[in-house]
Amino acid sequence: MKVEDFFMARKESIKELVSQVMKDQGVEGLADLQGVLKEMLKSGVEELLSAELEDELGYKKYERKTNKNSRNGSSKKTVRSDYGSLDLDIPRDRLGEFEPQVVPKHSKDISAIEDKVISMYAKGMSQRDISKHIEDIYGMPLSATLVSKMTDKIIPLVEQWQSRALEERYPFIFMDAIHYKVKHDNRIVKKAAYVVLGVNSEGFKDILGIWIGENESSKFWLKILTDLRNRGVKKVDIFSVDGLTGFKEAILASYPDSIIQRCIIHQIRSSTRYVSYKDIKALMKDLKAVYKAPNEEEAYRNLELFKEQWNQHYPTCVKSWYENWDVISPFFMYSENIRKIMYTTNIIENLHRKFRKVTKGKAIFSTDMALAKMLYLVSQDAISKWSRRVNNWDQIVHELSILHDSPLST
Repeated sequence: MKVEDFFMARKESIKELVSQVMKDQGVEGLADLQGVLKEMLKSGVEELLSAELEDELGYKKYERKTNKNSRNGSSKKTVRSDYGSLDLDIPRDRLGEFEPQVVPKHSKDISAIEDKVISMYAKGMSQRDISKHIEDIYGMPLSATLVSKMTDKIIPLVEQWQSRALEERYPFIFMDAIHYKVKHDNRIVKKAAYVVLGVNSEGFKDILGIWIGENESSKFWLKILTDLRNRGVKKVDIFSVDGLTGFKEAILASYPDSIIQRCIIHQIRSSTRYVSYKDIKALMKDLKAVYKAPNEEEAYRNLELFKEQWNQHYPTCVKSWYENWDVISPFFMYSENIRKIMYTTNIIENLHRKFRKVTKGKAIFSTDMALAKMLYLVSQDAISKWSRRVNNWDQIVHELSILHDSPLST
């Protein structure tokens, strides 16, 4: 018989069986059907348990036993299922050696509820809302403590992901932080989730890690950069970062040969913070001539003109561009393909928007790990959707290999 014919025959057989069961049980609606399915699940699980014990003992029920061990009745056990609570009869053996696999000892859940809880948690639902949702669907309440225990099962995955080995070289790495309120020592404190996102040698985005720490500082970033090196990252071509004081020193301490590019958007926001509303449009037009220039020489000439025009009114704004020119100007040495990637941290801010969308309902996180769990789940969802490599990657690889005198394999 062909494989297709086998599955077709099986499908028809199941349909006939379902029709007969529904007819025999007088099923007239969904409630009746769910009741029948619940009883069928109970009977099916108990049959599987009986078969497991039979295999363990080596003889069938009512047959003459051939070893010292034997059946010893059953014990009651209530478990959660997709159809509500089930009261099962768990078979026992006289010597207590039977270890059921269908319903393991100490396990009280044979449903996909745990996966559903984690999925709801990943979407930002509170423990209270998750508990109520599960009770509405399955008719059984879950305490906040039990919900927390279910989501705690991903902690080993979080820790494994956070310490996994990384690639030796990343053409681009973006670093930024997003802030949350977390309970700590019976106080509510502001914590930073430090996020590092990289573009690997094949042109695909990846989140290299998320670290929970005190308010954003260059000292903590240095710790993160050391961690990246310890996990195998030997070379980074270009770092794109915001304007945190000490960022440059922290990067150069770990990766002295890397190019550091300050995010132009951050620079604009920071420098124009105190510019009057009536002047902002004209000032931005002159400033755009600086960062949109085709090369550094023209950009600097335009900066001089910008200074002549605006230094008297906004000296702090002008001074900021001169003071940061060494980390503002690197992107001028590259083509438009690379400039689009490196001159802004939008690539990581888009990820932060996903984080905020999920966490907006959580004013305060109970622990650092509670925050880490949720950000990890959102990260995995984001990574699963990053299936396309950066545009014009072949050209970018060729350009980086020439300018940095270091071939970049793909």
